[in-house]
Amino acid sequence: MKTLKFWPAALLLSTAGIVHVGLAAAAQLSEGEVNPTNERSNHIEPCCGPISDVGTKLLGVLDQSDVEHLWLPHAHVNWETGMPEAGAPGYTSHCSAYAAAIGKRLDVYMLRPPEHSPVLLASAQTAWFGRAAGEQAGWYPIGTAQQAQSLSNAGELVVASYESPNPRKPGHIAIVRPSLKSAAALAEDGPEITQAGAQNYTDSNVRTGFKHHDIAGPNGALYFGHVVRAR
Repeated sequence: MKTLKFWPAALLLSTAGIVHVGLAAAAQLSEGEVNPTNERSNHIEPCCGPISDVGTKLLGVLDQSDVEHLWLPHAHVNWETGMPEAGAPGYTSHCSAYAAAIGKRLDVYMLRPPEHSPVLLASAQTAWFGRAAGEQAGWYPIGTAQQAQSLSNAGELVVASYESPNPRKPGHIAIVRPSLKSAAALAEDGPEITQAGAQNYTDSNVRTGFKHHDIAGPNGALYFGHVVRAR
């Protein structure tokens, strides 16, 4: 003869409630809701801190510059606006003119026309940053790619630049743009950049932007920074 077991009503109700809650949670997850535990496990910390309010404004200046449609290679352009102008045949690229134009929009001086010809200006700018004239204008060297990205995130004007060892060949320069990229992406590709050049990019990285120049990976570029005054 089988013995019948009677469970207290309160225990049955409690157990039913647990089952109900469990089924409801499973249904929510099946409908696409995020499991907080998985969200934490999949979260990748940015390499170089958050993007400050000033950094967000810097992103706005770079994005609104419309560099992918202005400062186009092989066109004769106005260095400040990037708009094409009638005149002699254009230069191969306008990286240095674009960098100087962004500096002017942020009220930060860097070597530019008319103080220097647009010809081979990027190499001249790179050398100028490291000299007394650049220091007196507020520029300072930045030791690492991570520091460069961190300072850009904080809202400083940071450039990545390269001085060609051949005085007859152009160097290159780009603006480091704020980014929440990971440490792995930084190590692989270097800081994020906005640039004019042989190819204009609103959002790229040092590895891609400097691929036509003889640098030893992302850490082969030189980095310089300048505080941007509140506006």
